[in-house]
Formats: sequence, structure tokens, C-alpha cells
Amino acid sequence: MRTIGIMNRVLKELFRDKRTLALMFIAPILIMLLMSVIFNTNSATDVTVGTVSVSHKLNKQMADIKHVTVKKYDTKSAAKKALDKESIDAIVKKNGSNYSLMYANTDSTKTATVKLAFKNALTATSISQLKSALKQSTKVTVKLQAQLQALQKQQAAATAKASGRVVAAKQAISTKATSTTTATKSTSQQSPKITNHYVYGDKDTGYFAKMLPILMGFFVFFFVFLISGMALLKERTTGTLDRLLATPVSRSSIVFGYMLSYGILAIIQTILIVVVTVWLLGIEVVGNMASVIVINLILALVALAFGILLSTFANSEFQMMQFIPLVIVPQIFFSGIIPLDSMAAWVKDISYIIPIKYAGDAVTDIIMRGTSIFDLGFDIGILLIFLVVLTFLNIVGLKRYRKV
Repeated sequence: MRTIGIMNRVLKELFRDKRTLALMFIAPILIMLLMSVIFNTNSATDVTVGTVSVSHKLNKQMADIKHVTVKKYDTKSAAKKALDKESIDAIVKKNGSNYSLMYANTDSTKTATVKLAFKNALTATSISQLKSALKQSTKVTVKLQAQLQALQKQQAAATAKASGRVVAAKQAISTKATSTTTATKSTSQQSPKITNHYVYGDKDTGYFAKMLPILMGFFVFFFVFLISGMALLKERTTGTLDRLLATPVSRSSIVFGYMLSYGILAIIQTILIVVVTVWLLGIEVVGNMASVIVINLILALVALAFGILLSTFANSEFQMMQFIPLVIVPQIFFSGIIPLDSMAAWVKDISYIIPIKYAGDAVTDIIMRGTSIFDLGFDIGILLIFLVVLTFLNIVGLKRYRKV
């Protein structure tokens, strides 16, 4: 009976806590619906290929392949500029009878798609040329056979001298047929040489290289968010925050004090994560390593402010833990780890309110393209806006706990 009594007491407390019930029953449903939207979208990869001195037939064959767009350029330098600006994913240039392919290779999936599309288009073009050669050869063969039959009909009435001419004509026709067949075979046996070049990495660069800059930011965000949220929640539940708020200390001083203290830990943690991740995994960093650290430091401060803000809505560590799937899981889905290009427009729009997306885009540009941090003003500006807004909300949020 005592066991039943304890069970009834716990159940009553749980059912009185509407926030816990919502996090237990509504949050999982929202996450499942979100996963359904993400993973039921078209998973095909769209690529854009720039071509230089490539035949019209090959361009058409590539353009006819689904999810492949072809752009023609007059010079390789013009195509290279488009590749650097991310307007295209690869360049196909014809050198005589051979081909040179250059890939951005920042996404191994797109590189593989371009390779397959070019191979299929080249094969289709070769088959088309072979069919044309066979068709022409067939016409010549039919014509020669008709001439041979006409000569054979005249053979019976011809003189011996005329018969000799027929034999000579037969040999000439046979020679022409043989040369036609040989030409057809030579056409089918021609195999152009294909040379591959990579702007970033090499042929062994996998999709993980694209994910790593985003994963780096995610781990920085997640652990700083978790530690800061739990720490401030403990301060509040133990009464330390209430006693501090009872003093004349301003709310902004309290918020900035917490952010500076945990910010020092966040700086050390961020540097450790970035340096160890890059060195341990041997990732090629085209840009400045210090720029990578700076971007992740800004993201860590955003996570710090976000964790402090959410801790004001939680009444216990249990509720704070329940906020994690509701807050962190969307960060994973819309950060760019799952390609956003294949999603519906309204789904992609959600990513614009995800701070990890901007940090991931900036770090990817630095690592893979060598972009200067001074050229990433938009992404850095958005992260700073997140930081200012969340800090302001933290100052306002503390007002509800001030009793004097």
C-alpha cells in the first residue's frame, strides 16, 4: 500500500506539471513530424556543369540528364571564375580529342554525380556517332552490292576481256567495303583520355569533409549550451540567484558576469575542439586556422546566451534535459549536414533562424575555399545579432526572479 501511495503522489506531481507533460508527449511528436518532412524530400543532388570547347551534341546529352544543368563558357578562365563563385560545381574542357575535368569537390556527392553524368553523356555521344557511322556504312554497302549484282548480270554476255574487268571491279568493290568496315571499327575504338582535377582535396575526399565544419560547430554549440543552461539552473534552484537578485546589482551585470565566466570556459573548449578535430582527423584547411577558431568562438557565445535563456524556462534539471531534443535536433537537421538543396523552399526557410547554419557556412568557406574572415561579414553579422538579441532577452528574463 505504501508503494501505491508513493506512486499516486508522484503521478499527481507529474500531472500538475504541464510543462513536463508537454515535453514528454508533444515534443517527440514534433520531432517525428520534422524527421518525416526532412527525410521524405527529394534526395537527388542537383549539379551545374560549365563546359568549354565541348561539342553541341555532348552538351545536349549532359543537359538531358535529370538534375544536371549545363552552362557554356568561351574560355576556361571565365569558367574558373564561376567555379570560384560557386555558380557551377565542375568544369569540362575539351583538349583535342581528350577531356579535362575540374571539380570544386567541396561536396563529394556532387563530384560523383558530375563524373557519372559526364560518363553517361560521353557514352551516349559515342553510341550516337557509332550509329551514324554504321548507318552510312550500310548505305555504302547496299550501293556496292547493287553495283555488284548489275555487273554479275552482264558477265554472261561479256567477252573474256570484259570478264577480266568484272573481276577487277569485284576486287575494287571488296576493297571499298573492307575500308568502310575498317573506318567503322576505328570510329568505335576511339577512346578519349579523361583527366580529373580537384580544387579542394583529392579523389579520396569523402562527404565527411563537408560535414566536419558543421559538426565542429554543432559540438561547440551543444556542450556550451548544456553546461551554461545546467549551471545557471543550479544557481536558481539552490537559491543563489535569488540572493544575488536581492542585492543592488543590476540584471545586466549579473548576465554579463555569467557570460564572461562561462565564456572563458567556452573559449578554452572551442579552441580544444577545433584544433584537435582538424589535427586528429587530418582535414585540409585552405584558409586561416585562426579564422575558424574565431567563428566558432562567436557561435559558442551564442550557445552560452541561448543556454542561459532556456534555463529560465525550466524548473528542474529534468526539464532542461527535455529541452535538448526540442532545441538541438532542429539544429542538426537545418545546419546543412543534410543537404538543404533537395528540400522544399519552406523547409529551407527554417534554416535561416538556425545559428549553426551561419557558422557552418562561414567555417566551410574558410576550410574549403580559403575565404578571408573579412569576406564573411554577412554570416558573422547574423551571429552577432543572435548574440545581442539573446543577451537582451536574458536581461529581461531575470526580471521575473527579482523580488525587490
